[in-house]
Amino acid sequence: MHPETKRVSILVTGGAGFIGSSLVRTILNREFTRGLGVEVVKLVNLDKLTYSGNLSNLDEVADDQRHIFVKGDICDRRLIGDLLKDYCIDAVVHLAAESHVDRSIDDASAFIETNVVGTHCLLEEFRLYIARRSIPRSEGDLAGRFIHVSTDEVYGSLDEKDPAFNETTPYAPNSPYSASKAASDHFARAYYHTFGLPVIVTNCSNNYGPRQFPEKLMPLMICKVLRGEMLPVYGDGRNVRDWLFVDDHSRALLTALVRGIPGECYAIGGRCEMRNIDIVRAIFATVKELAPDYAAGDVSDRITFVADRPGHDQRYAIDSTKIERHLGWSPFEDFSSGLRKTVQWYLDNSEWIKAIDDGTYRGERLGRKPGIQR
Repeated sequence: MHPETKRVSILVTGGAGFIGSSLVRTILNREFTRGLGVEVVKLVNLDKLTYSGNLSNLDEVADDQRHIFVKGDICDRRLIGDLLKDYCIDAVVHLAAESHVDRSIDDASAFIETNVVGTHCLLEEFRLYIARRSIPRSEGDLAGRFIHVSTDEVYGSLDEKDPAFNETTPYAPNSPYSASKAASDHFARAYYHTFGLPVIVTNCSNNYGPRQFPEKLMPLMICKVLRGEMLPVYGDGRNVRDWLFVDDHSRALLTALVRGIPGECYAIGGRCEMRNIDIVRAIFATVKELAPDYAAGDVSDRITFVADRPGHDQRYAIDSTKIERHLGWSPFEDFSSGLRKTVQWYLDNSEWIKAIDDGTYRGERLGRKPGIQR
């Protein structure tokens, strides 16, 4: 081992979800962590396994003895405190969150509980734990680092000609979901300024890729194309989002953990602005190319426009110059390659989709897989 290699034990929250499971696989990828000068000794994965958590997302790391899955709630402070102490956790990457805007419009209470109260519980327990360890921290030390993963939606909406969001853009959340994430961001920032906890906040653009729960735009449309169903598009379909391949986001998060400066924010985007209607067309075209039997006819015959979402933000865009220049991160995938990988994964994993459709994915028994505990 190189003498400058940092040994670290990490707690990841929400690690059975879409982005979280990608991050878990990235952290346990020795080739990538070695390039950052890190050896991951232990990864404790805390997930409540709500509707979007899926243990099959972790099949690739089920036999990795460094990975320990714990089913639990970030609002359970006693559990958090025990995990931090029992596994000598050095750093936390916090992804656990309610994240679907439509659900927040129907009922915001779960978003407040998980995103706001849960984040505070985690910050407070980690602060107390680090204080008890009394480890002197030098510059670049990972002990005590807390990565708070957030969204570009906290910044509100952009007009067509507005410059992209960056780390100094004022907050202006427009949905209960984005308001709850904005609140959690402010708590994270406050714990750095008030208590000196080495917190780093990241705000990402729309993620896409394999294993995304099929309520989100990309997987929803892929599944509907495969089933021969109509493709519902909000409003006129001209809402613009910046798209980021999920594994690129995971590499950015681990890079921020190792190289980021405490107290700083990093905006993470794919530099890929596209209208929703164009995303739907691109998905249909990619399915037609890879599996033409599923995408017969013309996409215009399959698209149906539906009533717009209340308070639907018009445009998001991320300027990721800071993390690119300061930390040396940049996305590997362009939209074309990322979309092909995504569509191909859903084509190859019909059983994953079926398990979600019939609900059996929630019936997996935790004790059946190595490295997993209740």
